[in-house]
Amino acid sequence: MMMRTLRLQKFLSKGPRELFARGQQEWSKTLECWLGRGSGERPDAEFIASEICPEYRDGSSESIAGHVISRIKNDLKYQLFKTTSSSDAVTAIARKRFGDVADQIVEKADRAHRGHFDFLGFQDLSFGSPINWSCDPLSGKVAPADHWSRIDYLNPDSVGDQKVIWELNRHQYLVTLGQAYWLTRDERYAESFVDHVSSWIDSNPPKTGVNWTSSLELAFRLISWVWALSLFAKSDKVTPKFVFRLLKSITAQAEHIEAYLSYYFSPNTHLTGEALGLFYVGVAFPELQRAQHWRELGLKILMEQLPIHVKDDGVYFEQASYYHRYTTDFYLHCYLLARAAGIEVPKLLESRLALLLDHLMWLTKPDGSSTLYGDDDGGRLLPLGPRRPHDFRDTLAIGAAVFGREDWKYVAGDAPLELLWLLGPEGLESYDRLAAKPPGALHREFSTSGYHVVRDGWSRDSSYLFFDCGPHGTANCGHAHSDALSFEFATGSSNWFVDSGTYSYVGLSDSRNSYRSTAAHNTVTVDGCSQSVPAGPFSWDFIADVRGNGSIETSQSYYVAGEHHGFRRLADPVTHARTMMFRKPADRWQSQSPYVLIQDRFEALAQHQYALHFHCAPGCLVEQDGAGVNIAGRDGRYLFLLPLKVEENGDCSPIAISIDEGWVSRCYGQREPAPRLVIACTAPGPGEVVTLLVPFMSGEGSLVRGMLAEDLKKLSEQGKPLPDLLRSLSGWFANVLPLSGGIGLHEGVSRS
Repeated sequence: MMMRTLRLQKFLSKGPRELFARGQQEWSKTLECWLGRGSGERPDAEFIASEICPEYRDGSSESIAGHVISRIKNDLKYQLFKTTSSSDAVTAIARKRFGDVADQIVEKADRAHRGHFDFLGFQDLSFGSPINWSCDPLSGKVAPADHWSRIDYLNPDSVGDQKVIWELNRHQYLVTLGQAYWLTRDERYAESFVDHVSSWIDSNPPKTGVNWTSSLELAFRLISWVWALSLFAKSDKVTPKFVFRLLKSITAQAEHIEAYLSYYFSPNTHLTGEALGLFYVGVAFPELQRAQHWRELGLKILMEQLPIHVKDDGVYFEQASYYHRYTTDFYLHCYLLARAAGIEVPKLLESRLALLLDHLMWLTKPDGSSTLYGDDDGGRLLPLGPRRPHDFRDTLAIGAAVFGREDWKYVAGDAPLELLWLLGPEGLESYDRLAAKPPGALHREFSTSGYHVVRDGWSRDSSYLFFDCGPHGTANCGHAHSDALSFEFATGSSNWFVDSGTYSYVGLSDSRNSYRSTAAHNTVTVDGCSQSVPAGPFSWDFIADVRGNGSIETSQSYYVAGEHHGFRRLADPVTHARTMMFRKPADRWQSQSPYVLIQDRFEALAQHQYALHFHCAPGCLVEQDGAGVNIAGRDGRYLFLLPLKVEENGDCSPIAISIDEGWVSRCYGQREPAPRLVIACTAPGPGEVVTLLVPFMSGEGSLVRGMLAEDLKKLSEQGKPLPDLLRSLSGWFANVLPLSGGIGLHEGVSRS
């Protein structure tokens, strides 16, 4: 009874527009299920009469398809956007300048031709021979061949991991086959393209099966087909008969996308990705009667959603950096496709694209990887070259070439092969001519989203700190993690503390909640509880209220503070506040890296167990060192971590540290063991913990420990922010330095 009441309340809370749209979609599903509307492949004559523009209807199906092939052979503008160069020019540059990467593309295409695929974090997957398009090879489960609306694709017991199935059915590997065809002119790849698409159409009739359940997946598939058809257009294997059948399937899928746009189901990257798919089809196939309608509808949706999805500070509204990258790619493709087709777009598109790309630049760590906050689904809009899944610099480089941004080029580095495929030789030349200049600022507050990034430089040896005191997400917060007041810290090629990642959505349900829990992030749990409490795989029962408490910059320090009320739901409410200080070295030791000071305060009445979690990057080695911990990173770098409990009288005392092995996922479906530190203490009433993070190079421990104690003493005397804390710390160091000869920075830790 209570559940029915809640459903009724939820239904009545919807506005008339949403009720009408949802009702229309439900009616369409009913007609499809009971009357078979839209199902089955349409006869050629019926398709020509209803879907082909009048000026092309005079000929047969093969003559219409022949016209499409001829046009694509002679006009690749919509596919390569701005380039006017021939395929031979692109191939020659790819071989000469990007030889190793080009070889990787050919090798990947060979494996796909043999039926072996690497998707997400999974290697060497096989879906059978011939391919079973509804099979999850990890679980062996095959999704039922029911009407798409009756398939519970989030149920791993009946479908397995639908992400893996969908990744195959996005058909992005067909683009890889097309690239290999350009590079080798080997007709085997064209044969695979025709065979696989034909097999897919045979096995996935309209409205049937798991590959029709998500409109976004249809959109990704259509974009792949547009690119693949362009790349294979000159092959004799691509016959008019095949192309006409392809057109019929493209039309059926575009119609399905339009009928089931995610206006209210998932008005996030689902909706914008679907709109981009319609825009692609509308531009690519002017022979279709609804091409102009789909162009206009797709562009309209993309422009309507732009100010909603991209906040005023340039951050994607779901608070997930991987989906931020998705959104940047969506709008970058939209901009380039519109420009090539001569379609005018609002100025807002350029300005918001610049903000999106700026955020990608700031998220780039010294080693070229990017901070992953929130969910990571492992997919990409159009993978045109191999790159680490948490490396977003290819998108940044393309943005630099398009908009002439010298700072983006500096951070992006060398031109990626993706740039050549997307923009052609002309785009590559533009990138090469562009000067590379480091950004002028060293810190950025993304005020609307609550993120702070601070660094001491933009070189590969610089230090980087990311701090999250932003909201949990938006709407049902489906892609959020329970990560309030979490941080990442890196020095040079050493990523000291990282986000644990996502690993899985539904295929491994226990892991889903584990990886998005508070304990999986570099922040604090209270009495073993997470700040926010998950419900289903993409919803939450309780959401922490987070707010920033401002930032202060001095000549040598950057302070930022925030708090959240996620633990106020406890029987004895607790408020967690965190302040971070990024301290640049004093003039006398400028060669050293900055250090970081973290202050965690807990407001409570009763006694609680507080646990600070620190997740090291894979490859780090950890060793207990007295009251602290030494962490060995890369290139002779080390980090000393020292946690201290601040007593009621202001004195500092050591805290027990436990070290064990955790997991870090840098790509969906893949995880690696990595050291994990847990610093736990019990406090009755208000409590306070301070943690010092001190990077240093091998052999520099003695210098750093002396300078550090002196610097903290100087800061406390000057009355800088956190004066009581700094006074306590400097006093604590003064007491232990004579006894230990330092604060325990061993120089003997090494990496195997």
